Amino acid sequence: MYMPSNQSKNPEISQNIKKLPAEQRPREKLIRHGRANLEDRELLAILLGNGTIHHSALDLAAQILQMCRHDLRILAQMHIQQLSQLSGIGQAKAIKIAAAMELGRRVLRPPAEDKPTIRGSSDLFECCKSMFLHKGHEVFAVALLNQAHRLLGVEQISEGGISFTAADPRIILKLALDYQASSLILMHNHPSGNLQPSDADRELTFKVESAAKLLDLKVLDHLIFAQHQYFSFADQGIMPSANGCSPRNFT
Repeated sequence: MYMPSNQSKNPEISQNIKKLPAEQRPREKLIRHGRANLEDRELLAILLGNGTIHHSALDLAAQILQMCRHDLRILAQMHIQQLSQLSGIGQAKAIKIAAAMELGRRVLRPPAEDKPTIRGSSDLFECCKSMFLHKGHEVFAVALLNQAHRLLGVEQISEGGISFTAADPRIILKLALDYQASSLILMHNHPSGNLQPSDADRELTFKVESAAKLLDLKVLDHLIFAQHQYFSFADQGIMPSANGCSPRNFT
């Protein structure tokens, strides 16, 4: 079936936007004054591209911000299905928003050509916190290091529900071998904000370390992320290999 273009389909939107002074139109405002001078609503409107017969892109953007209580951290956690439920958004627009939020997270990651040396838990936290930031569900990942403790890569293993995600030790160890890593660090988040490790967290750590020893691999730590805080098994001296010690660095 032939579908008319957005402009011909929604003539009221085009007229409303054209009636705005140039300095108030989101795209023109960005070109003239720079992206930093746009409000959240205007940036979202540019992402949306167009509105509906009855609501402009700016109107839809305002509804989205109202939905997330004007907190972009909440918006970053929202699933595509949640956004799609808002009248006038639909799956295509929801996907654009989700993609933009993910790009924002990735900006915080270290450049591929500048892999840092991980000397302790705080170094890894700074490198990887964006991976877990604003996640409303559990994500499990592993950091792979070479013999000099330079970060070779970070791989997500799994993601699950609000309070639990499964991680297969076999997948973790296979990744370490693929990267030709000498050591690894386990990581996952607690969306609830509770930093304390569960019995399942401890059991998995012990299981992975026991299996890694057979491959001459070291499990240096297990970090639990909760927004801007973290818990380190190594710092607390509860790594299986710590024997009651509390190491503060890996090197």
